Parts: sequence; C-alpha cells; structure tokens
Amino acid sequence: MNRENPMTNTLCILMAGGKGERLYPLTKARAKPSVRFGGIYRIVDFTLSNCLNSEIRRIFVLTQYRSLSLDRHIRLGWNIFNHELGEFIECVPPQQRHVDRWYRGTADSIYQNIYILQRERPERVLILSGDHVYKMNYNEMLQFHIENDAELTVAGVEVPISQACAFGVIGSDAGYRITTWEEKPCSPKPVPGKDDVSFVSMGVYIFNTDTLVRNVIADAKNKSSHHDFGKDVVPEMISKNRVFVYNFREANNEAGRYWRDIGTIDAYWEANMDLCSPNPQCNLYDEKWPIRTYQEQVPPAKIVLRPSGSDRASGSPNVQDCIISGGCIISDSTVRQCVLSPNVRVGPGSLVESSVLLDGVHVGAGAKIRKAILDQGVSVPDGYTIGFDAERDASLFTVSPSGIVVVPRGMALA
Repeated sequence: MNRENPMTNTLCILMAGGKGERLYPLTKARAKPSVRFGGIYRIVDFTLSNCLNSEIRRIFVLTQYRSLSLDRHIRLGWNIFNHELGEFIECVPPQQRHVDRWYRGTADSIYQNIYILQRERPERVLILSGDHVYKMNYNEMLQFHIENDAELTVAGVEVPISQACAFGVIGSDAGYRITTWEEKPCSPKPVPGKDDVSFVSMGVYIFNTDTLVRNVIADAKNKSSHHDFGKDVVPEMISKNRVFVYNFREANNEAGRYWRDIGTIDAYWEANMDLCSPNPQCNLYDEKWPIRTYQEQVPPAKIVLRPSGSDRASGSPNVQDCIISGGCIISDSTVRQCVLSPNVRVGPGSLVESSVLLDGVHVGAGAKIRKAILDQGVSVPDGYTIGFDAERDASLFTVSPSGIVVVPRGMALA
C-alpha cells in the first residue's frame, strides 16, 4: 500500500441507515438517501460523487431501514471500483456482532462496526451522511486535518440563523479550533459580526482512527448517552482532544458554499426548485466535478405542442425553467418550474407548476397541479386538481408546513 497518499490511508464510512421520518411519506418505502432528487439522481449520489472525485475508493455504506432500493441503486450504479486495486464500495446492514439491537445513533453504528476498522486498519476515517446535497473536495479537508495535527476535524458551513436550530452550532477560535458546540439550540448563536447567520456542522467528520475507536467505546459505556456524534461524542471531545472545524468551500467554485440538508419535505422541495432557476447555485453541469448515478435505458424526452390544440389550462402551452429527464412526454400542456423524473407523462391541456414529479407519474388531460410532490407511479385523473384548495388537500394528502402537497407512492386518486 502506498503510505505517501493520505487518501490511500483514509477509509470512508457513509451513514445511510436513518428512518428519514421528517421526509415521510417519500421514505415510506425507501431509505432517505435513495429518494430521487434533481430528476435522474438519488440523494446519496452527491456524497458518493464527492468521494469518487476526491479519489476516495474505499467506502462502507451503513444501511438499516428500508434499504432494498438503496442496495439496488449502489449495486447497479456504483459497482465501478476495482477490488484487485484495493477499491470497494460495500453496503453493511447491522451485523449485531456484540449486541442484539439496531443502531441507536451515529456513534453506535460505528461502535457496532469496530471490526471493520480492525480489519482495514486505516490511519483516518472519513464519516459522511448520505442525505445532503453539496459538492466538496474531501482532499482539502484532509489536508487541513493533517496540517493542524487534529484528532478530529468537523466540516462547518454558514446557514441562516433561522435554520441553525436544526444543527450543531459551532464556536471556534482564530485558529479554527472548536471551543463551543451547541446541538440544535433553541437560540442559535450568530457568527461574530454576522447577526443573520450561524456556523453549523455539516455532519462531515475526519477522525484519527485510534481517537475514533477510544471515543465510541467510551460512549457505548455511557448509559445516559444518545450515542450520537453531534449530541454526545463531539461535545465531549472538545476539551480533551484537538478538535478543529474546516470552513467548507465548494469544489471548483471558490465563492460557492452551496449545502442543503434535504431531510424535510420543505427543504427537499426547495432544493429541487433551486435547480430550476436559470443560474442555479448547485451546478449539475460542471464537467470537472461530475455527479454520477445509475440511469435506466429510456428514450429521449419529448415535448409535443400542437398550435391548434384545444382544452388548455391557460393560454398557449409552454415549458419554462424545468428539468426534464429521459422518457418524459409533455403533450400540449403548460409546465413551469418543475423537476420531472424519468418516464413522466403530462397530458394535453394540463397545468403543472412548481412541482416535483417522480418516476412514472402520469398526469391526465386538463389536470392542474401546483406546489406538489408526486411520488413514483402516481396517476392523476383527467381534470383533477392538486394544490389549489388547501382545505381539500389537507383532508386527502400530507401537506408540509409551507403548503407543499405530497401524494404518496401508490395512492389511488379519484
């Protein structure tokens, strides 16, 4: 093994076992990392593409709940590593080697898989989450970790203070050594000199392996612990270990800081809508930092506009500011600011705006849909409306705090 390359001596463990309760009902039948995003991708593809582009080629994916679709996606789309060269990506469900239970938290998932670290013996462990959308070169964070002789480095990013209560809020000194940590505080502290933003953890960690092992073992013995990195392990380490924060910057974009935790319906919808803007902050078209995924064999997308068509929702049919995947057919209808996954059909005279339509959704003729997420395989009858009557929508569907209507997979509409 080449001992000169830090990445060669770094093992990646990707956390992908959470229930994704805040993203329900999209997670009713699948793990959160395998939820479609941006038309053709799965959420987990962004983290895995960061690994691939950062030359990280030893990856364990810790799975747990509803993992079938995630396992299948990784097998079909990410089975590209050469085992003979020491590369691999492997899904690891709970092994219950030492205990007879599911993972109790992020730290417990590492504790239950210590045998992996004993077998692989890496110098460092990169721990990632599979439900965030961002582009990051982990090499730069690793170099920061080494230069500061850190035992743990946490990636941090500025977010609006109104959103910071959902994350670990970080305080650090001038040398980026972490001095304070508040996990999901009710009143987040702002960044000094910036009253409208807080500095929060991205859930990206680089541990020296011996430090990681010592701390997760100690945490496992603590009966009052939540067995979570953010709630327990990291705050406990601040006064005992060299713990630093790495200020995130976007790969191939010095000025960029795009990072989205899309763990809620509103955040998921907003992140998809970001992609529909003329100049989205998340650039999917960067040839130097490609986002990889598995794509089924589908025909090209097709838009059919008949000037003499009748039964239109509003004026002439048109398609504006949309992401349209392969296999989609839009027939003589109006579609604005939408993300269409593969094999979506939109019938004539329909109006669909500010919505996310997942695989195989069929919208009948003359239907009207606004600010909605339609899960896989949903069929909307002719003339049906979604998103125009708040009281009716609330009685039939899941509706997010900001009013996004979610039609779950397999739901029969009439």
